[in-house]
Amino acid sequence: MGMLSSFDEMWGRGMAQAQGDAAQPGQMSQAQTMFEGLRPPYRAFDDWLRGENPSRLRRKQQEAEEVFRLTGITFNVYGRAEAAERLIPFDIIPRIISGREWSRLSRGIEQRVRAINAFLHDIYHRQEIVRAGRLPQEMIARNAAFLPQMIGVDPPGGVYTHIVGIDLVRTGEDEFFVLEDNARTPSGVSYMLENRETMLQMFPELFARNRVRPVSNYPMALRRSLAACAPRGAGSDPVVAVLTPGLYNSAYYEHSFLADKMGVELVEGHDLRVVEGRVAMRTTLGYKPIDVLYRRVDDDFLDPLNFNPDSGLGVPGIFDVYRAGGITLANAPGTGISDDKAIYSYMPDIVRFYTGEAPILQNVPTWRCNEPEALRYVLDNLADLVVKEVHGSGGYGMLVGPTASRRELSTFRDKLLSRPGNYIAQPTLALSTVPIFTRSGLAPRHVDLRPYVLVSPQGVTITPGGLTRVALKKGSLVVNSSQGGGTKDTWVLEE
Repeated sequence: MGMLSSFDEMWGRGMAQAQGDAAQPGQMSQAQTMFEGLRPPYRAFDDWLRGENPSRLRRKQQEAEEVFRLTGITFNVYGRAEAAERLIPFDIIPRIISGREWSRLSRGIEQRVRAINAFLHDIYHRQEIVRAGRLPQEMIARNAAFLPQMIGVDPPGGVYTHIVGIDLVRTGEDEFFVLEDNARTPSGVSYMLENRETMLQMFPELFARNRVRPVSNYPMALRRSLAACAPRGAGSDPVVAVLTPGLYNSAYYEHSFLADKMGVELVEGHDLRVVEGRVAMRTTLGYKPIDVLYRRVDDDFLDPLNFNPDSGLGVPGIFDVYRAGGITLANAPGTGISDDKAIYSYMPDIVRFYTGEAPILQNVPTWRCNEPEALRYVLDNLADLVVKEVHGSGGYGMLVGPTASRRELSTFRDKLLSRPGNYIAQPTLALSTVPIFTRSGLAPRHVDLRPYVLVSPQGVTITPGGLTRVALKKGSLVVNSSQGGGTKDTWVLEE
């Protein structure tokens, strides 16, 4: 369970060591021809790149940044008043995945998502996985993300996880690992769509040379998928809306973007009320019932009558309507337990239990710090591991041992000893690298990949590609935008 082997996705194993940050702007073509083992998905792109003038690429990078600025593609950073709103860094060098690679990934993603949905139904009903001894009872009973109010509730269509994001890391040519499951409120899809739109504007000739599978139909696919999950009696044209916490939420841009692209209303809690057993939104013609609500409000703030009584973001009584089958909430309340990083460590068993198959996509080896033996190992090897909060997200609350200071290691050691059940630990993966465009030319940076999955009674739809997040700082393994990461366009080629 030590370090996993590194792999460069474009040029093979030699690029990171041979090129680094040393390429000069006027020598890009010569530098690129030095490397052997160019992977097939990148050949057409490489032919184009070697013919490009670096100064033109620098201008295009600046133009792309200006497009993002004018479009307002930003995110908010909590707790940093001096820079509350930031531009999403975007890199013009695409990440390219072959059709063959994507076919295998898609099978693994669908298998995992179906298992997660089955797991959620089970733990809120008979808990057969606990009865079978495959998951300890305390992993559910003592889990802050488990929602007792969902016990016995059957969501419309039997779907809990309508929208899922599966975070993948590549550690070898044919070796992908699942780093995290995001089944509560996966974000970032708007950046995936805007990245592609920007690349189409900047480099239309590239898409004539490469047969890239489109992603622009995601908003309409999302609307169709949500409509297919409407409660019985919703009619042939269900009313869909997006519930946002409001303008100051870190993902507000995405909420408004998706509502606009789907052609549905963007609403806040104060726009909604329960009317005659239905959830209805305020319009100029009065209150109009809603059938499906894509909610980007956390469970605790969803309904002050059933959850946090101090919440001003939710709708009083909405959970009662949901429990009675009067509205679909996407994703279903209580799905956050499948985001839990301690539950993640059981995912191989969960996949086997509910599908009867071996997992196609593997987990990263994980130590559960609530187990005494695992805790001892983690404490003894803290400087070599990545430690995460079981409910953490966005890169917050984690320790990257190899880059941590002595003080940070000491502080985290105290945290582990005081609340071991709040943490898991994993080996420091040598993630694959892809090139980014810097002032000095091309340079390798670590990446992950978040494909987006839609689930409805009609089936599972996986958008080809997803969001590639890139650690823009040299040597960094943290790709989150809140921690200085950026994004890339992700291409899946036709077979």
